[in-house]
Amino acid sequence: MSWHIDLAHSHIYFSVRHMMISKVRGSFETFGGEVSFDPNNLTDTAVHISIDAASIATKNADRDGHLASPDFLHAEQFPKLVFQSTKVEQIDDETGKLYGDLTIKDVTKPVVLDIEYAGTAKSPWGTTSAGFSATTNINRVDWDLTWNQALETGGVLVGEKIKIEIELELVQQEETVPA
Repeated sequence: MSWHIDLAHSHIYFSVRHMMISKVRGSFETFGGEVSFDPNNLTDTAVHISIDAASIATKNADRDGHLASPDFLHAEQFPKLVFQSTKVEQIDDETGKLYGDLTIKDVTKPVVLDIEYAGTAKSPWGTTSAGFSATTNINRVDWDLTWNQALETGGVLVGEKIKIEIELELVQQEETVPA
């Protein structure tokens, strides 16, 4: 079954250590993709997500500009971050692991997301929606996101570990029957 991402109810968040003492949180404001899954067989799931690199938002315009610059995402040359699933491992009715390839800049690496399936619901407008949460941690250096600055007190300005949290609400697409 084909599902549409409800962008008004879906989010891609991240967090990373700043100066080794606090966390900076941000999100990507523009993304889309295709999801195909059967609520009765979650292992038969395919996910393709494309994220606009320039849509990075941390509530600080200067920092957002730096993150989109060649020091980090290089959004002008590499406008999209892409996730393509390769398989799903269902643990129980509500949890599983989503395996796939994440491409940032020109580097593609495998990642595993812990997923939680919240089920489906009928909306007041007659559509069927499904909800998923997913989390993973990546090391930004693995994708050649290596810019940093040493601190006088030891350590670095930007942590290497990035926590990614995703909330997706999907709307089932009507099946079209050929005439």
